[in-house]
Amino acid sequence: MAHITGRARIGAVVTCLAIWVPAAPVLSQEVTLRLHHFLAAQANVPRHILDVWADQVEADSAGRIRIERYPSMQLGGTPAELYDQVVAGTADLIWTVVGLTPGRFPSTEVFELPFMVRDAAAASYAYWSLYEEVMQEEFADVKMIGTWVHGPGVIHSRDPVRDPADLRGMRVRGPSRPIVQLLDALGATPVGMPVAQTPEALSRGVIDGAVMPWEVAPSLRIPELVENHTEFEGDMIYTLTFILAMHQPSFDALPEDLQAVIETNSGLEFSIFAGRTQQDYDAPGREMADDLGNTIITIPEDEVSIWRELAEPVYARWIADMAERGIDGQARIDRARALMDAYRENR
Repeated sequence: MAHITGRARIGAVVTCLAIWVPAAPVLSQEVTLRLHHFLAAQANVPRHILDVWADQVEADSAGRIRIERYPSMQLGGTPAELYDQVVAGTADLIWTVVGLTPGRFPSTEVFELPFMVRDAAAASYAYWSLYEEVMQEEFADVKMIGTWVHGPGVIHSRDPVRDPADLRGMRVRGPSRPIVQLLDALGATPVGMPVAQTPEALSRGVIDGAVMPWEVAPSLRIPELVENHTEFEGDMIYTLTFILAMHQPSFDALPEDLQAVIETNSGLEFSIFAGRTQQDYDAPGREMADDLGNTIITIPEDEVSIWRELAEPVYARWIADMAERGIDGQARIDRARALMDAYRENR
């Protein structure tokens, strides 16, 4: 018998192991997606909506999807460019205010009309429902994840605003086309700008006030920069529409089981959750202003009629604009109201 060296014995053992030990399973596909938006990471929307969504997607995918979060426009560009970034793939996911691109997505403006919305959850339900019914063509170049609105808009100002006459000559930040038109109709001088620019504009005296919900005010130090806040009982003087959208090729490139994870965390229920959550965080913002000793003026529901009358031209203008696009604006208004009523009746 031939002599077998130690090295040969080791080689024989390795050979046997190679034959008998099962191969390690092939690792499942792992994907990194970049989520881009314009707010600071500590603001309510990133912390309580976007991070919650991203964490859930990561958990449901067993870690195979990783979502990198880029707040405060860290991937570059301006807030108005976010939608084009997700179309181009500069970001895989974006959250943005639809009105930052005025007139580009006109159907969503039905929820931004004055005194149209009473409850953010109901409006977010109606928004997603209308998206599925009639808005998909406007957003055909993205994968839509969620559509929602914020809670009641509030007028934050240096001088108190108790009736529309107090707004005359006041330079007020407005976030979207219908709201800029509303401010103009009320007698203010509207100044369009993204919300993140508001603190500097107030500090420098570029504007005298701004409209935004209570929810975002603390992260922007608004109660420290102005002393007066005007809110409205009943229907909201205005709200804003948001989208969370995904680069369509990034979604298409996912394996079917990971696409299913995204789908499960998208749509109607997520939209309602987002709208309700954003409105729920109005309370801490209001409390901050109250703790600072600021003046909070509440317009009772029975005194809102003069505000509504002045706002009527915004409706007429929007309906006319929609007609030029071949869309029945009044029908959109009626459908949105019916959907919101249905949600409130059935919840």
